[in-house]
Amino acid sequence: MPTELPLMIQTAYAELLDRARAAAFSEAFPSGGTFIPKVIRDRRYWYFQEPTALGRGQTYVGPETQALLAQINSAREARKYSRDQRSLVAMLVRGGNLPRPLHAIGNLVAALEGAGVFRLRAVLVGTVAYQTYAMTLGVRLPAAIVQTNDVDVAQFADVSVAMDDKIGPMPDILRRADDSFRPEPHLDHGRAVSYVAASGLRVDFLTPNRGPDTEVPQPLPALGTDAQPLRFLDFLIRDPEQAVLLHGNGVLVSVPAPERFALHKLIVARRRRPGDPKQQKDLLQASALLDVLVERRPLELRAAWNEAFKRGKAWRRLIGEGLGQLRPAIRERALRAVEAPRSVVPGLNIEFVPERAAYDGESEEVRFHALPQLALAGGVRETVACTITRDLLMLLEAAPGLDSVTGLAAFRRNRDRIEQVVTYKYLHQPVAAGAAVRLTVADMTLFEKSASLP
Repeated sequence: MPTELPLMIQTAYAELLDRARAAAFSEAFPSGGTFIPKVIRDRRYWYFQEPTALGRGQTYVGPETQALLAQINSAREARKYSRDQRSLVAMLVRGGNLPRPLHAIGNLVAALEGAGVFRLRAVLVGTVAYQTYAMTLGVRLPAAIVQTNDVDVAQFADVSVAMDDKIGPMPDILRRADDSFRPEPHLDHGRAVSYVAASGLRVDFLTPNRGPDTEVPQPLPALGTDAQPLRFLDFLIRDPEQAVLLHGNGVLVSVPAPERFALHKLIVARRRRPGDPKQQKDLLQASALLDVLVERRPLELRAAWNEAFKRGKAWRRLIGEGLGQLRPAIRERALRAVEAPRSVVPGLNIEFVPERAAYDGESEEVRFHALPQLALAGGVRETVACTITRDLLMLLEAAPGLDSVTGLAAFRRNRDRIEQVVTYKYLHQPVAAGAAVRLTVADMTLFEKSASLP
């Protein structure tokens, strides 16, 4: 399991997050204006109104939450806070050995944040978002130091259309970070969803594809750009969280909830073309997060899992196949946390090791072994220790008692039936701690009932 960060580092990051929120709010809504609510479709939203040369201008703040109301109430006090969090960022990077983005990436995300991209409910996704989870979860994550030249930003198209507030055009915002940024027209439709700098730095804008599959770019008017529609993205960016990118004084961003990120990575990994080098990175990030989430956020992970599984067969298949590519220990922990059986992993089965049965004189049980098999290539096999109780052996033999000789003989005579029940229990019953299956009379009864169902 990833190493837990020292409490001092976790406390410092919490302070940095609070300061970054206060600073971002103060800079976005300076003194001289007022906050006003509006009711839209039975929900309250807040706007910041200030005088302009043309009258009064309004800036979108966000949907009403207790946290937002607290920020509004303390806005004037927030302006008194120190805006220099650079020392905190430096301490977290050096003292906590935490990941920071490439300088050019940090400048780019800072330009997006300064323009109000994340205030307008856009979400930072991809590897740059993954780098923030070490601080959010309080652990050192493998692959968090992996760097990228790509920045991915997503927003719901209907949210973007409904916004009264708008920024952009996007090329002007990006040139605040690097004046060589140019739009890259979509190959088929000529509308820009991506922007590339001379250095190779790239920004892609994405939006969920909720209808029929399409490659046609969708407008994001609030951000002043078009975006590439992608399947499964709505699950990822629903209910995002705030985090701080360790760059400069700290850059306040919105990122997907880590449990959604992990499950989405399992889906994305299975949808990549065979041989795509990004597939292994997807699986590594999903594995690292799941390994932490089962301990730190089991309820949130289970809720995200249940939501994804309710979305249909394709979702269940892709997540199951992705789990099948992880190390067995992490796969087992994840299944146990979400209370799902192993049968959700397509093609998972077990084969039994012949002639390795032994009678345990102390427990009077017969022990034997099996190995998991996956239809998909990859993954590591881990021996499954199996036992059958004395009571079940006696039931199968209709015998009043057994010893080491007659017990092994009874096992061998009934081995086919025993292996059927073990396979059923392994695949369909809740995952117990440890890769082991203990067969009892109750298991045999349950199996016979399931076999008799139409």
